[in-house]
Amino acid sequence: MPIKLVDNLFGSDIKQEPIRKGYGEGLVILAKENDKIVGLCCDLTESTKMGEFAKAFPERFIEVGVAEQNLAGLGAGLAHEGFIPFITSYATFSPGRNWDQIRVSICYSGNNVKIIGSHAGISVGPDGATHQAMEDIAITRVLPRMTVLVPADAIEARKATIAAGKMNGPVYIRLAREKTPQFTIEETPFEIGKAFVFREGKDVTIAAAGPQVYYALQAANELAKEGIECEVINIVSVKPIDEQTITTSVKKTGCLVSAEEHQVQGGVGSAVAEVLTRNFPVPQEFVGMPDHFGESGEPNELIAKWKMDSKGIIEAVKKVISRK
Repeated sequence: MPIKLVDNLFGSDIKQEPIRKGYGEGLVILAKENDKIVGLCCDLTESTKMGEFAKAFPERFIEVGVAEQNLAGLGAGLAHEGFIPFITSYATFSPGRNWDQIRVSICYSGNNVKIIGSHAGISVGPDGATHQAMEDIAITRVLPRMTVLVPADAIEARKATIAAGKMNGPVYIRLAREKTPQFTIEETPFEIGKAFVFREGKDVTIAAAGPQVYYALQAANELAKEGIECEVINIVSVKPIDEQTITTSVKKTGCLVSAEEHQVQGGVGSAVAEVLTRNFPVPQEFVGMPDHFGESGEPNELIAKWKMDSKGIIEAVKKVISRK
């Protein structure tokens, strides 16, 4: 049965929301259900959408200030005492600046801390390269015990936040800054450890994560007009990754394009390539940042320049099909 998404998926009236908005909503829902939920932030409460939680539960909110290493350390200590801390900052700072504390105090120590990396990817735009985290999936998925989630829209971010709060163990959730199409609905399935086929096809598999899932659906829609049928998979759970869904798809299509707003080394494409190597090697093309730092600019212009949009995915699809 096809996955349910919004009606009029490619209509001009599709709702646009920041993915991080879903995180803020999910955190409030969790906190109402469980008084062990606590929130910590590094002087970025409003921009990370943690503000509603801070207003609703001021006694459970800690403003750490610009001190990301302390953010991770305090989170680890609170988890050790039985709380469920959500530590929140821009992804370039957490897990960027505090990776050692996340590695040792959270993952090695087995503490139940949820790490929220907002403003990830090149679509941060004018803030420039220093604030455009494009290495965060690589440095989190390598850590033992860490779960890594990359929601595709605000609704999926809310689901991911709630699911993370209900599981035991370290979780990293990656969130984009810009408003993006809200194309999943409440009935769209979500489960940690699962990937979901958002469009069925026979000619090529597109495995995408985050905002690139919608770009992949746009690309598939355009390619269908040329007689190329793409199977689009939402890799919302990068770790653990759903090997069965990916393998089943490529056995049918014979090739794959990975798409992400991250360095191609070590990210979602690398995780998918590891699955293919273990199970069913096929030609793969990588859509993402090609070993380069970002730059200042308008988000859509940057996404287009580095070929992370639907046009870039279409180009990669045609190239990988030619390699079959």
